[in-house]
Amino acid sequence: MKFTSLRLAAAVCVLAAACTEAGDTGADSDEPKDPIEPVVYEPDPYPSTYAPLTQETVAVTNATILDGVGGQIDGGTLVFSAGRITALGPDAAVPDGAAVIDAQGRWVTPGIIDVHSHLGVYPSPGLNAHSEGNEATSPVTAEVWAEHSVWPQDDGFNAARAGGVTTLTILPGSANLFGGRGVTLRNVPGRTVQDMKFPGAPYVLKMACGENPKRVYSNSGPSTRMANVAGYRAAWQKARDYKQKWDDYVEASGEGEEQDPPSRDFELDTLMGVLNGEIKVQMHCYRADDIGQVLDLMKEFDYQVSAFHHAVEAYKVADKLRDNGVCAAMWADWGGFKAEAYDSIRENIPMVHAAGACALIHSDDAFGVQRLNQEIAKALGDGNRAGLNISKADAWRWVSSNPAKAVGVDGETGSLEVGKRADVVIWSADPFSTYAVADRVYVDGAAVYDRADPALQAVSDFMLGQPAREAN
Repeated sequence: MKFTSLRLAAAVCVLAAACTEAGDTGADSDEPKDPIEPVVYEPDPYPSTYAPLTQETVAVTNATILDGVGGQIDGGTLVFSAGRITALGPDAAVPDGAAVIDAQGRWVTPGIIDVHSHLGVYPSPGLNAHSEGNEATSPVTAEVWAEHSVWPQDDGFNAARAGGVTTLTILPGSANLFGGRGVTLRNVPGRTVQDMKFPGAPYVLKMACGENPKRVYSNSGPSTRMANVAGYRAAWQKARDYKQKWDDYVEASGEGEEQDPPSRDFELDTLMGVLNGEIKVQMHCYRADDIGQVLDLMKEFDYQVSAFHHAVEAYKVADKLRDNGVCAAMWADWGGFKAEAYDSIRENIPMVHAAGACALIHSDDAFGVQRLNQEIAKALGDGNRAGLNISKADAWRWVSSNPAKAVGVDGETGSLEVGKRADVVIWSADPFSTYAVADRVYVDGAAVYDRADPALQAVSDFMLGQPAREAN
C-alpha cells in the first residue's frame, strides 16, 4: 500500500512537470516570493513593572571611594542625579541644589550584588508551605521560572538591603540537572515580583552537577555522575533539534514560504534561549573534575556557562576558567559539609582572582547575604596571608562588577562609573571591618535604606507587630 502511494505521488510530479514544460508557469514562477512575517513567541511575557523610588541629586564628599573595578579615591566626591552617576573623582564639582553628604571618615562603594540567592523562594518564616525553590519532580525542569515562586514579603530582602545588597539573582534550588530559570531583582520593596524585576536583565538558567541530582533521583535516575552527563546531553540534543526547527521555519518565512510554526515546548524554549546566547547558565558545581566535564559539554553543544557556583575546587582549574571566560561564584570559607565539598581551601577566591579568572562571592544563605562585606574581608585576609597581595579596591570586584558580569547587568550596574545606575552604599567605616555597617543605601539614586531614619527601614507585612509581641 505504501509503495503504491509513493508511485502515485511520483506520477503526479511527472504530470506537473509536463504541464510546466507546456507553458503553464504561473504556479511555479521563478520570481522570488515576498518574505512572510514569521510567528514568534514573546521572550519576556512577564515584563518588569519596576519604577525607581523618589530620586535625588546627591553629592557625597570627603569619602574613601571604591569604584568596583579596582580603583580607590581618597577624599573623593561622588555625584548622582536622575538615577545615574554624573561625576566621580577627587575634584568632582558639586552641582547647585544637590543634597550634600559629608562622608568624612566613611567609605562609599557600589551596591553589593548577590548572584546566588534563594530569598523569596525559601522565605522567612521557613515553613513547608513556603518551600518554593526546588521542583524536585523530574531531573529536567527547565520550564519552571523562579519568579513565579518569589514572595516579595520575605523580610530577608529588607535585611539584605541593610547589608548593602542592591541587586540579587534569585535561583531555583539544586535538586535537578536543569532546575529552571532564575530572575535578577532590584532590592526594593514591591507588591509583586515584577515590581522588583531588573528591567532588561537577561534570564539565567540554573543547572546542577555532582551529588545533588544523583541523591535526589537515586531511585529513578540519574544515580551516578555518568548518568548526570547523559541527562545533560539528551536534553541539549533535544534543544538543538528544536532550535533547528525554529531556525528552518524563520528561514522559510524569509523566503516567502507559508508553513505552520513549530509547536511550543516551554522546557525547550529555555534551553534554546541558552543556545541562542540569550540566557546565562549558572552551574552548581563543586569539584574540579566536574567543572572540567561541564566545560567539555559546553563545547560539545556550543553554549556558554556564565558561572560555576560554590566551586570549592575552582582553585585547581582557575586557568581553565580564565581561558574559557567563565566566572566562579564562591563562598569565603564554607566547605567540608559533604564529600564533594571536602577539598575546600580558604584561599580559593583570591587564588582564582590571582590567576586572572573572574572570581566573585555569593551567599546562598539568608543570613550570609546580610554580611557579604565581611565575607570579602575574610577571603582577602586569607589570600594576602598566602602572599597574593590583593588590594581592597580589587577585592570589591568580587561583590560588584564581577557578579554584574556573571548575570549580564554589567552595562548598567556593578561599578561607580559615569552613566551607570546610582546603586551606592555609604558605609560607617572601612567595609572590610567587622564593625562597619551600611549607613545609607541607594538604588537608582533613590534612598532605600537609612540606618538613622526608621522611615527608610522597610518592614514586611509579616513582620508588622513583631517588636510589640517581643516586648510582651
